[in-house]
Amino acid sequence: MAVGTRRIRTALVSAPLVLLAVASGAGCGKPGSPPVKGPEPDALPRYQVDHTFRLPGSATWTAARKRGHLVVGAKEDQPYMGEKDPANGVYSGFDIEIAKMTAASLGFGPAAVRFRTIASANRETALQNGQIDYYVGTYTINAKRKRLVGFAGPYYMAGQSLLVRSDEHGIDGPRDLDGKRVCSAAGSTPYQRIKDDYPRAELVAYDTYSVCVDNLLTYQVDAVTTDDTILMGYAAKAPDALKVVGRPFSKEPYGIGVPRDDNALRFALDDAIVAHEKNGDWRKAYDATLGLSGRKPAPAPAVDRYPAN
Repeated sequence: MAVGTRRIRTALVSAPLVLLAVASGAGCGKPGSPPVKGPEPDALPRYQVDHTFRLPGSATWTAARKRGHLVVGAKEDQPYMGEKDPANGVYSGFDIEIAKMTAASLGFGPAAVRFRTIASANRETALQNGQIDYYVGTYTINAKRKRLVGFAGPYYMAGQSLLVRSDEHGIDGPRDLDGKRVCSAAGSTPYQRIKDDYPRAELVAYDTYSVCVDNLLTYQVDAVTTDDTILMGYAAKAPDALKVVGRPFSKEPYGIGVPRDDNALRFALDDAIVAHEKNGDWRKAYDATLGLSGRKPAPAPAVDRYPAN
């Protein structure tokens, strides 16, 4: 199909978390739910709360201190990274642990951290409008976003990859996407990279990756693309139906998003990330969450303490 006549479909929806449908058979999808796999509460580390911590130079921290709790933006549909249990509303995953450990350094215990699901396309707005105090949810640091928000970290380095059905043998990397229906999250860097670098792919976008995966399992799309951390979580939950293919084709440094002008909070979170890497909390949290997906641990990247805005 010629580039000039290709059809790029972008369907934006706002839907609750959709359960994965585990596909079976060669040409049809069978609805069902994947096995529940997640961190065992007893395996998660406990973080020392610094009750003496004070940060009067941060308007965000001061407001949170006054209200008695932090409001942290997160994802709810990313296995082993940021996932919300629909039965009890509890969030779990590596990003959730990063949020808890940094909150402890800021003087907030686990009972004083409240998570709020924020879609990828709405992260900057949520920080700018004060809906959340900071954001931890596979949030790639890049120059464009730095013009809108601040970033602490990075605390992890991921890479964009592809998730396909286990019976798919024609897609091994992004160069195989010509004419294929590829799904990603609206407002995400993976979506934009496919649009810019592989324009002959037929893009479909939703607010959540769970909808993309449901469409993959029911043969409505050919691949899902985002960071390998997210895709490996889905593949681990439905190993007979899904697989991650090829090598990562980008570098995605995950950061903690903060209001752009709150440099005091950004630097305090930088300090917290470094401290929890040194004392072993980072690795314990990884092993209890993202490590369960089968992804081999990699050294945490160096924190980029860039100058104040």
